[in-house]
Order: sequence, then C-alpha cells, then structure tokens
Amino acid sequence: LGVVGLINVQLAVRDGVVYVLEANPRASRTVPFISKATGVPWASLAAQVSCGATLKELGVHDGVPAGVAVKMPVFPWDRFPGVDPLPGPEMRSTGEVMGLADSFGEAFAKAALGAGLKLPLAGAVFLSLADTDKSRAAALAARFEELGFELLGTAGTAATLEAAGIRAGVVRKVSEGRPHVVDRMVNGEIQLVINTANGSRAHRDGIAIRRGALEHGVPYVATVPGAFATAEAIAALRRGQLSVRPLQRWHQRVRIAQSPTTGPGDSG
Repeated sequence: LGVVGLINVQLAVRDGVVYVLEANPRASRTVPFISKATGVPWASLAAQVSCGATLKELGVHDGVPAGVAVKMPVFPWDRFPGVDPLPGPEMRSTGEVMGLADSFGEAFAKAALGAGLKLPLAGAVFLSLADTDKSRAAALAARFEELGFELLGTAGTAATLEAAGIRAGVVRKVSEGRPHVVDRMVNGEIQLVINTANGSRAHRDGIAIRRGALEHGVPYVATVPGAFATAEAIAALRRGQLSVRPLQRWHQRVRIAQSPTTGPGDSG
C-alpha cells in the first residue's frame, strides 16, 4: 500500500480464508502493548522511519518477549443499565490492561485484576455449554473440580458431565422458571459463570445471565478457551504466585537475553 511507518490492519478469518476488513496508516493500541512486552520502542522507531531512516539503519528486530504478556479489554457495561454486556465486532472497549509474568496463568490473573475482574478462589462454577463445546465439557469441568470448585450446570450440560463420570448439580435456565441461575447468583451461590450456549432461547437466557452476573459482581466467561485460561489464572492465584517488578526489570531481562555473550537461559 506504500505506507511508510505504522499501519493498523483489521483481519477476519473464516474457513481458512483471511479477509482484510480495513487498513489505516496509524498506530493501534497493540503498539504500546507490544513495546512493553518486548522492550522495543515501536512508536519511536516508526517516527524515525517516517522521516527517512531505514529499518536496517535502526537495527530493528522483532524483540524478545520479557515473559508471557496478556492483553485484556475493559468494557464499561456497568455504566449502561439494561444493555446486554456481550462483546461483538464493534469497538466497545474503553481501554486495555496488560498482565506480564513468567507463566500464562499468572499473566492472565494480573490482566483480570487490572480489568477489575475479581476471580473466585473457591465456591461454585456454573456451566452452560453449546452443543459444539460439549466435547470439551468433561476436561473443563475436571479442571475446576481439581481446583476444588462445586460444579453446577444446565440440564443438558450436567447430563454431559454425568455421562463422563463427573457429578454436577442442575440449575434451571431463566426460561425454565424459578429458582433459576440468576436467583442463585443473587443468593451468592454461584461465583463464576461459563456460558457458551447459543440459539434463540439461549440468547434470551444469556442476556439475563450476563446482566445478572454484571450486577452482582460474578465473573462471566463466554468461550471455552477463556474458561480454561480463567482456570489457570485461579490456580496461579491459589498458589500465591503473583509477583510485581518494575517494567524496567523486565526489559533488562530482554537485553540480557539478546546479548551475544549470553543465551536465553542466562536471563535470570
């Protein structure tokens, strides 16, 4: 496209085909995230390139990650009563936070805390999974069971878990009458919601569940990968692994790892 400097490209992938939705000659919010993760000042380098410098002259490289970095968006749902807090393709986030750590679980936990999500260390997790996700239901439930959580689910999800030899209590959907899942949240009987169910009725139930979770401070997860990530974050929190160090210390590790006299294993 002839762009000199940074360019922000929005992509979508469907059935193995990559589509370019838009391309803008500007930086995105990913630029400062990547700069913090690798110690490479991409905005400064891009400005110099725009003024005529070459990548070779500047010695530009991809950088070495200082650790595991997780970027998590922040949504202002609590400011809009009655709005369905369901992320979509629109730009609805008002900011992003970053978690940087030596392990994925700790990094995800830090990002969640920064985004204002208080992950539970114990209690009950409610699962309502789409049929396409039920092949992974047993593994997901087993992970939370290993962490000591009580398992609850809709009738369909609970039956899937029972068939795999995992016991789960049955909780009614909102459309099935009271007491239902939102009532259980109100009563403080559910500490985490994992809901990937789809379909027209599931959509109506999902709106009520998402609003109930938001209003009562219950973390809500909408994907199976997100649920597994949440489990690893909870495991890190339970182990008391969270550590804090200045960003300069992380970047110092990157410089040591890049030094020609040391290897990645010497970064400390």
